[in-house]
Amino acid sequence: MEATLNAGVVDQVKAEFNFQVDKFPMTGPDNMKSPCYGLFRSDNSEFVGSCNNTKSKDYVPHQTDDVIALVEASSTLFEGDVDVRCHFNDGHYVSVQPPASNRLAVFGQKDNVFPRIIINAGYNGTSFKASMGYYRDLCSNLSMMRMVKGTTVSIRHMSNLRAEMNELVDTFGVLGESWDGLAERIQALEATKVNIESVIESIYGKLPEEQGRKKTTHDNRTKSIIHRIFNEQFKAGRVTDDPEHVTAWEMFNGIQGYSQWTRSPNSNRTDFERAIKSFSDTNVHDAEKLLVGMVA
Repeated sequence: MEATLNAGVVDQVKAEFNFQVDKFPMTGPDNMKSPCYGLFRSDNSEFVGSCNNTKSKDYVPHQTDDVIALVEASSTLFEGDVDVRCHFNDGHYVSVQPPASNRLAVFGQKDNVFPRIIINAGYNGTSFKASMGYYRDLCSNLSMMRMVKGTTVSIRHMSNLRAEMNELVDTFGVLGESWDGLAERIQALEATKVNIESVIESIYGKLPEEQGRKKTTHDNRTKSIIHRIFNEQFKAGRVTDDPEHVTAWEMFNGIQGYSQWTRSPNSNRTDFERAIKSFSDTNVHDAEKLLVGMVA
């Protein structure tokens, strides 16, 4: 499939990442030479990474045009124009959003999820990562499931990715095949009931017996997660006569949503930045292992 990308998307990525990443040799005391190189943003001189192996001298940091090539290759998975969300944190993060027609109805007409391609092109010495995630419109959560096979692929960390476009398109094609598996797992979670108290205890431990900060934190977190779940039930039009049990799908999104929206309430963060932070939350990973493990 030929890769094409809306000019507006290209302009947006260029505007968000309107700087280069430059490589400079790093020295020791008294300007002592070293085999290490530092990577710095051209606009604010911020340090974003280093390279310190035998190939450091030949290392060429990737640039915005390489990120655009990744986005362009990922866009071939969807029919119609895509939208993107961008963030930089020691590397480029991009969420690629397909047209609204790519919709999975999980419950009724209000609990829908949509595929999202999440690209991480970091400067940490590892390969680029591209993952098939999902956006849930009921709670505005952007999430990934690592336990679903094939939802993450590795891409060689190299410059001039435009020259490797055919290989990139093939790689993203493999990733695109994982959406059906992810959708099946989501539907299996929706069909499985779990005990709220039991899951929270498994993830966060038992409520401390002694009064104090730990007990207050545990109690407030539990109340926040439960309130989030029941509020989403109301918005989705779910009717239940069993307040102690919810679906594993609701439970996972309650924990993931707490991590994304409540645990880190910094108002300066963008929605995409909040989602990126939740990707590395160990509690979210533990919840996925527990709940997805039940239906695997």
